Amino acid sequence: MMIRRNICSGKRLTRVLSTRASTILSSVGIPTTGEVSGVYDGEWKGSGEVVSSTCPTTGEILARVKTATPKELHDALERTREAYTQFRNVPAPRRGELLRQIREALASKREDLGALISLEMGKIRTEGVGEVQEFVDICDYAVGLSRMMNGRVVASERPGHSILEVPNPLGVVAVLSAFNFPVAVYGWNLALSLAAGNATIWKPSPTTPLCAIAVTKIVSSVLERNGIPGAVAGLVTGGKDAGEALVESHDVELVSFTGSEHVGRSVGKTVASRFGKSILELGGNNASIVMPDADLSLAVPSVFFGAVGTAGQRCTSTRRLYLHSRIAPEFLERLQRLYKSVTPGDPLVDSTMLGPLHSRAACDTYDKAIRHLRTSGAEILMGGNQYLEEPFNSGSFVEPTIAIPKSGKPNDHIWKTETFAPILNVAIFDELEQAIGWNNNVPQGLSSSLWTRDLRNVGKWIGPSGSDTGIVNVNVGTSGAEIGAAFGGNKSTGWGRESGGDSWKQYVRWSACTINFSDEAPLAQGVNFQT
Repeated sequence: MMIRRNICSGKRLTRVLSTRASTILSSVGIPTTGEVSGVYDGEWKGSGEVVSSTCPTTGEILARVKTATPKELHDALERTREAYTQFRNVPAPRRGELLRQIREALASKREDLGALISLEMGKIRTEGVGEVQEFVDICDYAVGLSRMMNGRVVASERPGHSILEVPNPLGVVAVLSAFNFPVAVYGWNLALSLAAGNATIWKPSPTTPLCAIAVTKIVSSVLERNGIPGAVAGLVTGGKDAGEALVESHDVELVSFTGSEHVGRSVGKTVASRFGKSILELGGNNASIVMPDADLSLAVPSVFFGAVGTAGQRCTSTRRLYLHSRIAPEFLERLQRLYKSVTPGDPLVDSTMLGPLHSRAACDTYDKAIRHLRTSGAEILMGGNQYLEEPFNSGSFVEPTIAIPKSGKPNDHIWKTETFAPILNVAIFDELEQAIGWNNNVPQGLSSSLWTRDLRNVGKWIGPSGSDTGIVNVNVGTSGAEIGAAFGGNKSTGWGRESGGDSWKQYVRWSACTINFSDEAPLAQGVNFQT
């Protein structure tokens, strides 16, 4: 790659950027020289710790971002609060029009933003562009929703009375997003939050600040062009302290957190202790079950994408595979052929199917899981190593792995622990009930998939004795949800729901309003309190 040297004024900070990186950053309005401001509350600023954004493909430093000081975070939250008091009175259809304009602005930058996601996060380009499309889609959804966020009229037992259930804006929504979907998860929250009349403040993953800065530039330009305070969609970059400050703040009515079960448990406790609301999107550990009557021409490539797509770094990635004994040999033979066809590469190249893990720490997690598999007697069918040869040794590339653990007991550490890497563990079963038990007997409950053409299996799978996950698919992989239905999981996944369905109801405060339009004032339940 061609390299150019940029020398910054002031601190004389030197940044060396590949033309690959500088072209993408320039296309989304991110400076390629100097330090980048990582705080937005109507104005761009940042004088806190400077953090580096590193490309997981090449290891190059893409930018140095000035994060929020405690005072800047406090001021940003205060300005977001002030913006909310204005924005809540904007009619909902007008808020929908703002979302329509945000949708258009995002769509016009879809390819550029998708490339930035590939550059900073590491997922392949088609998935990066698809993530931006997901933001576009939820904006479309929220535009219609802005005219349909309805309450209810409830019949009253008292003559001349009516009861209304009324939704109103909730307040300030803090969105704490993860590295693996650095744009879409914020989009789910922002679109519904704006439609509901709230203001948001976004604290992105500290390792993907550039995606957040680029998106905030697009959203804020639309708001300001329409005379809406930019702090309606504020941004604070930073680390653990910034996240904790937002989670603890009584000025934040709702915290939407995406991340690990460990941190999510702490977030949930803290928000609950101050009687706030939370949406938790935590661990996955998702399973696919393949019955003997399954169409393997559909099931094999779907499991392949579920396990290898995004280098196994989706919340919905397939991590457990349960194969019926009658089709297990053929299925594994076909699956291994697909694994052998995959080679790592630059995620910005259209033909690449396997990009890097997001960080060196993720490679360490992968190595630790592989060591545990080997020491516990698992059979490694494919993979199990990092790519250490040139040019991959500068990045964070690992081999997608298929393993057959020695034991299929779901209580074993291998089965009940989510590893955020492309490792697929396989077990063999004979009866559907056994596989459903394995599917359910783990702490997490995000996504699951059954492959069958037998309607009786389908009924059992989606019924009361079936899968206990939040996403229960049939002849569809565990990964790749659409925005129209609510997204989220059960158990230690957090019980949160985002995106479609009834998710919007979490972003409003509900009031039961009893209205007396009569000349009497009777009490409910026939109570008589007259002297």
